[in-house]
Amino acid sequence: VQLVESGGGLVQPGGSLRLSCATSGFTFSSYGMSWHRQAPGKERELVAAITNIGDSTNYVDSVKGRFTISRDNAKNTVYLQMNSLKPEDTAVYYCRAVHSQWRYWGQGTQVTVSS
Repeated sequence: VQLVESGGGLVQPGGSLRLSCATSGFTFSSYGMSWHRQAPGKERELVAAITNIGDSTNYVDSVKGRFTISRDNAKNTVYLQMNSLKPEDTAVYYCRAVHSQWRYWGQGTQVTVSS
């Protein structure tokens, strides 16, 4: 099983980034997917989640209206479009796959929002 995040980097406040999480080794279309983040000295938090077929999403209040989670089951990939980024969005972002008792995590990608 592999989950590989990409797309992180340094961006100015107000800018945008698109994170990708490419997966392999499991039946992607059976798994709910989510993005989480962890800032230095803070606990990891759920940012956004999407059902296995993409018919429902949910977001933490702090990113509603700015972030969009989506998935492409043909490419076994989940995305996080992040707009209007703020310094408080700085964190390592992780994707996670969940199905029944199974949980898989990626290794994370750093997002830094700074001028």
